Amino acid sequence: MDYFKSFSSKLLDPGGYDFDSLALELFHFQANHNKVYQEFIQARNLNVREINAVEDIPFLPVEFFKSKAVVTGNAGDYSDFYSSSGTTGAVTSKHYIWSQTFYLKHARMIFEKEYGPLSNYHILALLPSYLERKGSSLVAMMDDFISASASVHSGFYLYNHRDLINKMAELRDTNRQVLLFGITFALLDLAEKDPPFLNNLTVMETGGMKGKRKEMIREEVHGILCEKLGQEAIHSEYGMTELMSQAYSKGQGKYKLPASLRVFLRDPHDPFSFTNRSQGGVNVIDLANFHSCAFIETQDLGRFDREGYLEILGRFDNSEVRGCNLMVN
Repeated sequence: MDYFKSFSSKLLDPGGYDFDSLALELFHFQANHNKVYQEFIQARNLNVREINAVEDIPFLPVEFFKSKAVVTGNAGDYSDFYSSSGTTGAVTSKHYIWSQTFYLKHARMIFEKEYGPLSNYHILALLPSYLERKGSSLVAMMDDFISASASVHSGFYLYNHRDLINKMAELRDTNRQVLLFGITFALLDLAEKDPPFLNNLTVMETGGMKGKRKEMIREEVHGILCEKLGQEAIHSEYGMTELMSQAYSKGQGKYKLPASLRVFLRDPHDPFSFTNRSQGGVNVIDLANFHSCAFIETQDLGRFDREGYLEILGRFDNSEVRGCNLMVN
C-alpha cells in the first residue's frame, strides 16, 4: 500500500517528525481502514470527526490481537505475522506485519540512537524459550543485530551456558563492547555458573521468568545480576509482540521512549479515562504500528518518574503473565 510506504519513510527520516500530527493522521486513516478498530470505535459510540487531539484518541485493548486479525486494509493481503510466547495453554497473540524489512530497520535505528552502531559490539543473545518456537519478533530483531555487528563472535545461545562462558572469557580483552542480551530467567541461570567479569560488558535483560523461576522484584533480579556479572547497572528492553517499537533502560528499570512511542497512563478502574495519580495502566501510541493498530491499551501498570522516564510496575491481576517485563516492582 502506497500509504504505508509514505508513512514508514517518515518514521525512518533522521530529521525527525511531528508526533502529534502523524498520530492524528494515522488515527483517522486507521479508523476508516482497520475493521477491528473501526468496530471498536463504533461500539463506544465515538464520532471520529470530533477527535482532533491526541489525548482523545481511543485505545484498542491488546487482547484483540489474540482473537482478531488486527490489520489496516484487507486482511487477505497479510500472511506474515509475529506471535507472542504466552504461557502453557494460553492463547497467543498474532501481530500481522506489512514489512519485516521496515521492522528491522526501525528497530536497528532505535537501538543505535541509544547505544551507537551495532558494529561496535559483539552480541551474545541468550534466548531460550524464544528460540524454541517460530514467529518471535525478538529473535528476528536479535538475528538482524547479530548480522549488523559483523562479528564472528556474535551469536545465539540456548542452554549451552558453558559455551557462552567460554566465549565471554575469550572476549575479555576485545576492543569492542560485548552486549549480553538475555531472557531474565536465563541470565539468572547463567549467573549461578560463575561467569567471568568483563570490563567491556553490557548486560541487557528482557522477557521475565516465563514460568521457569519464581517471580522476583526487579531490584532483587538486578542486584543478583550486578553482583554475579560484575556490573554497576543492568539494562533492560521493553517491547511486546503487539508493538513494533522498543524502549530501553540503562538502569533501574527507567525506560526512555523512542520518538515513535508515546505513553499515557489510564485510570486502573476506568479504562476510558486518564489517571490523575502517579501511576496507572499503560496506553501506548506506537506510530510504527501503522499497518495494524497504533493505539494500544496494554495490561501493564506503569508510572513516570520526575525526569520523565517510564517505569513498568507489573501487570493487572486479571491478565496473563507476559514475557516482556518483570512482575510487581
